[in-house]
Amino acid sequence: MKNEATTPDPAAPAPAPEPAAPAGWKQKTLRFMRSARPLVFVVLIVLSFRSSIADWNDVPTGSMKPSIIEGDRIFVNKLAYDLKVPFTTWHLAQWGDPRRGDVVVFYSPADEIRLVKRVIGEPGDVIQLRNNHLFVNGSAAAYQPLDPEIVKQVGEAASSFEFHTEVSGGQSHPVAAIPNVLQPARSFGPFTVPPGHYFVMGDNRDNSKDSRFIGPISRQRIVGRATKVVLSLDAEHYYKPRWDRFFRPLP
Repeated sequence: MKNEATTPDPAAPAPAPEPAAPAGWKQKTLRFMRSARPLVFVVLIVLSFRSSIADWNDVPTGSMKPSIIEGDRIFVNKLAYDLKVPFTTWHLAQWGDPRRGDVVVFYSPADEIRLVKRVIGEPGDVIQLRNNHLFVNGSAAAYQPLDPEIVKQVGEAASSFEFHTEVSGGQSHPVAAIPNVLQPARSFGPFTVPPGHYFVMGDNRDNSKDSRFIGPISRQRIVGRATKVVLSLDAEHYYKPRWDRFFRPLP
């Protein structure tokens, strides 16, 4: 006997619908949504504050030694130069621009990673390096001994570097170099900073991916100014707090 396909009988009653979820679930969901509103509001306010007013930035590398070392959390003043729409780079108002010597946080044009560097050249400046000796608009920077207290902050790694205070255009800040290293980026330029851009460099001149490699930074990409270390943890020693670096102003 052959098996034949069967078709549903149109006269047969329709299958009963699946039972609806108990009304109690709807009430519980509505109560949860109502109770979660204040939390969502608080989270939105906090994120908006961090996006456009103030934030902190973890520093995982040593490109800003000795001013900033690995494990520092730095305070970023996002109102230092302007006010932006939260979660964007759109400017609502602007009352200043970065100045030579400022430590700024910005999004790299190479990979959109947030970086921390120091402004070395403003729009129109001519920047040149000759074996790590800085020239701005043809004027050579002066180099003086660095305060031993700042060198001390670097810890055990300090013996691997040469430290100086770089003085240029009335601004001074620490710089570091690695002795006896052949680094092509020690000589650079002359380079004229284009309008609306800034030339930034790490204080650790021999270990920094900065404008020598990624080009000048557009004003629009600058998030804010870093002013101090909020806290510091030593990852190589079980994240031990470096208490002497807490709330330490950046040089």
